[in-house]
Amino acid sequence: MKHQTSIVDTPLQSIYYGAPGTGKSYAIKEATRGKRVVRTTFHPDSDYSTFVGAYKPTMEERPLRDLHGQKVIENGEEIKEERIVYMFVAQAFLQAYINAWKAIAQANDLTSAEPQYLVIEEINRGNCAQIFGDIFQLLDRNECGFSDYPINADADIKRHLQKAFEGLTIASASEINALYGDDDVVQQALAGEVLLLPCNLYIWATMNTSDQSLFPIDSAFKRRWDWRYMPIRDAKQGWQIEVGNRRYDWWDFLDKINAKIGSLTSSEDKKLGYYFSTPTSGAIDEATFVGKVVFYLWNDVFKDYEFDDEIFYDGDMKLTFDKFYSSDDDGSELSARVCWRFLDNLGVVHEIDEAPIDDEEEEEEEKNTTPNQRTEMEKKRYEFWAAFLKYSKQTNADFAKCFSGRKTPSYDKWYNFFISTSECRLVVEQTRTKNELYLSLYFPTTTENFYKLREHRDEIEQRLSMTFDWRELPDKKASKIIEVTPDVDFDNLDTRPQLFDTIIDKLLRMRSVFCEYLNLKG
Repeated sequence: MKHQTSIVDTPLQSIYYGAPGTGKSYAIKEATRGKRVVRTTFHPDSDYSTFVGAYKPTMEERPLRDLHGQKVIENGEEIKEERIVYMFVAQAFLQAYINAWKAIAQANDLTSAEPQYLVIEEINRGNCAQIFGDIFQLLDRNECGFSDYPINADADIKRHLQKAFEGLTIASASEINALYGDDDVVQQALAGEVLLLPCNLYIWATMNTSDQSLFPIDSAFKRRWDWRYMPIRDAKQGWQIEVGNRRYDWWDFLDKINAKIGSLTSSEDKKLGYYFSTPTSGAIDEATFVGKVVFYLWNDVFKDYEFDDEIFYDGDMKLTFDKFYSSDDDGSELSARVCWRFLDNLGVVHEIDEAPIDDEEEEEEEKNTTPNQRTEMEKKRYEFWAAFLKYSKQTNADFAKCFSGRKTPSYDKWYNFFISTSECRLVVEQTRTKNELYLSLYFPTTTENFYKLREHRDEIEQRLSMTFDWRELPDKKASKIIEVTPDVDFDNLDTRPQLFDTIIDKLLRMRSVFCEYLNLKG
């Protein structure tokens, strides 16, 4: 609904709608910056009285009187007391309504009247039919922006408006009256006898599409509003998610999780907008990510879809929400590893801080070795793996596309490039004691897939021109198919690119052939 002759050619009644975090409130805040705004929020207990106004008990200071009704005076001063009295208290609608008429009274003509804004956050979280009541009729506006159909005010509202508008005169009264063919409409409005929305009163609201089922909005109500869709888009803030020593790109996460939400739920309502979570100093910390984002995904988005997608698996176990927390007695410590697994399953881009976190799957002797005890060679090996991460992400698009899961490099090894998060994973590693490079297909449990591949051992090795050690690890309830490259010069910077190319080439070929035999996507 737009009007042509007053303030600006913008919607008088507009609902900004979209997924949570798309910047609906922010857009209104920016549009009304420096303007006079009355803001309210609808919720299930909102009703006409909390939106328009009602009698409420309030504290009032009055002169203390004696039994004869005379004011009590002590030391030349009146003694006052506080008493509870019932008064009519105007709520958001009447506050904005009064402000708008006063602004018209202060203007020489309608076009110069200062805009007044009533902003309703989360309009569909309340029962709009109940909250608006007969005010609903006022939402029909004529071409000049005034209500087409004034309504009669009840006695309480009338008394309040008479007091609020006392002594008010409208210079453009004749112009307004002419809209109704009635010379007395403006006087009736100022006397509180009728209610009609003036042309400078804007009513703007926000609505999360994911909350539509709370209180459905009927079509008659919808027709009175302009609707502005707020799409999900990269706000270019460069925000990151910080989990342990990893930093994941926030927009990359949103892009991938929203694609998954769309494919699993066939709905746009549950997707996340850029401002779903607001970071501190450009980073969303681990506690906020799990407590707000992951909880929303598990509780409000995917709970009806049985968590069957591969992103919800840690090996052959499902990632239930409780697994994002450690098994400590108080259950309060977050598990960075589980967060990594979920984000890596999605294929979210991440960076790694220089100070590494040792992976919990390292051998016991490696766990007991602190960074300060590392030899210079071991530190250089860590630099090798960090360089491999950067090289593989920036240089080889096929590698980056195929291998979405990445775990942090320790000082000694870089590993975990997933073929399938629920079945097995490709691993690249190097031991602490030898300059040997291991490329292996690791099965978290000894499954039929290992035996399926071993049945075609000769054929696979011939196709890949590689020799593997087909190793069962019963003590760890796991299996490995390992290719060993001996005497690797991890310290030679000049030969790194060639070695990186060799590793990537082998991994891509291994992934293609293994996936073919396991009937996995390659």
